[in-house]
Amino acid sequence: MKTFVSHCLAFVMASGLTFASAVDAPAQNLFAPRLVVNDRVITNYEFEQRVRFLTILGATGDLEKQAMDALIDDKIRLDAAERAGLKATESQVTEGMEEFAGRANLSAEQFIEELGKAGVAPETFRDFVHAGLVWRELMRARFGAEARPSETAIDRAITRQTRRTTIRLLLSEIIIPTPPGQEADALALAEEIRRTAQGETAFAQAARSYSASSSAERGGRIDWVPLQNLPPSLGPLLLTLSPGQVSDPLKIPNAVALFQVRAIDETSEPAPAGIEVDYAELFLPDDSDFAGQLGRITARTDDCDDLYTVMPGVSEQQLRRVTRPLAQVPQDVGLELARLDAGEISTSATPAGARRVLMLCARRPITDEPINRNRIAQALVNQTISAAADAYLADLRANALIREP
Repeated sequence: MKTFVSHCLAFVMASGLTFASAVDAPAQNLFAPRLVVNDRVITNYEFEQRVRFLTILGATGDLEKQAMDALIDDKIRLDAAERAGLKATESQVTEGMEEFAGRANLSAEQFIEELGKAGVAPETFRDFVHAGLVWRELMRARFGAEARPSETAIDRAITRQTRRTTIRLLLSEIIIPTPPGQEADALALAEEIRRTAQGETAFAQAARSYSASSSAERGGRIDWVPLQNLPPSLGPLLLTLSPGQVSDPLKIPNAVALFQVRAIDETSEPAPAGIEVDYAELFLPDDSDFAGQLGRITARTDDCDDLYTVMPGVSEQQLRRVTRPLAQVPQDVGLELARLDAGEISTSATPAGARRVLMLCARRPITDEPINRNRIAQALVNQTISAAADAYLADLRANALIREP
């Protein structure tokens, strides 16, 4: 961190950068209002400080526009949190500052000392952390419950992961180096890019400006990649994204990475043998009531557990739940299951004159290490909340009263 800040200070002095443009004139009152967002004032001082902060983070381009956009967003975040009755205590803010500084292996006090050498005041760091903290809590309170994935959604994510030999991803990447002591700066920059680089064009521009990868000159674009060629920790994360979405910053050795999914290609190749299937098998009479019964089952069930609610009191011979390796599943059942996703149903006749109803509960890989369902669930939660938060902030900004004093 010290080397990084010293380098930035040297650059500022060598370039003659004094931030005079941030206040229009050196003699102007730094604490005079520059912009009003709803009823919250952005002062010249806050603006000047945010420009300095972005400079220290290594941002390029129109720093004044980036600084003002970030400050406007922060005021809107604080306004929304206040309306919801959410407040961060001093201890929570302090803890947040310690956590942020800890990413650079520094205490908050050490981090503030290093920032001070570059002209960034402690209050600037505190306000930055505070706005992010209350917004995160607001988003959890507002979207957390609906973002929680169902067991079926988790199973579907696992299913996509198990079929990685049949999936290709078209990606763009941004790789931000993290020399010793600069980890927190790189992570903060990555977070800013993830928040602001909406769409392929914006992501490509950010890649050209910040990425150290050889793909930077192509706007971060890389060709189709088979999923099995990616690191195991990356595949599940990318499979939670839809085309156009950007991943959360991912720490990798000596760098922080961002990925944007541009397209997903899935082939119809059969699943590999090393798969475990969990399915329910229900036998019903093949009579005139069958169509009506099947309609009620389809309308009232989302997963295998629902079958026991819709069909109370049935015997184990009529309704059973089976979990076994795909290689041990009867061939006809296996062929039916191959066409199903978790929660879907198929029917077929049996030699005994009954109708068999199959529902796939889950499809899982057989691996040496158990699948971490909690990790997959958390990735789905984070992605859902992140998308909802971006849309909510855009809506709040569109309806905010932003004016010059």
